[in-house]
Amino acid sequence: QVQLVESGGGLVQAGGSLRLSCAASGRSFRTYVMGWFRQAPGKDREFVAGISRTGSSIYYTDSVKGRFTISRDNAKNTVYLQMNSLKPEDTAVYYCAAGPRTTAWDGDYDYWGQGTQVTVSS
Repeated sequence: QVQLVESGGGLVQAGGSLRLSCAASGRSFRTYVMGWFRQAPGKDREFVAGISRTGSSIYYTDSVKGRFTISRDNAKNTVYLQMNSLKPEDTAVYYCAAGPRTTAWDGDYDYWGQGTQVTVSS
């Protein structure tokens, strides 16, 4: 069992930056692939970024490539999402998730955080 708690969301102007953190409980964090998803009002939840157990493999959805960076610190049981050059269309609730394989499908992730709101004003 893994419990995930996101933090770092907030209100930022377009072009600004935010760093999201997701702290995991338990000693098995390093055995999980981690992902970030987001859900905007009226839209389906979408994959944002994923990172393998060791951090050697990283994946992004096309709309955030070059602007967002996912990373993890297994010693701190934490995964991060650095978001730069934010756009109003990045506004959403951001969720971290833990699962057994690197995938963009949310159904493959077993554990989810409660989400953190990111709002980007124009």
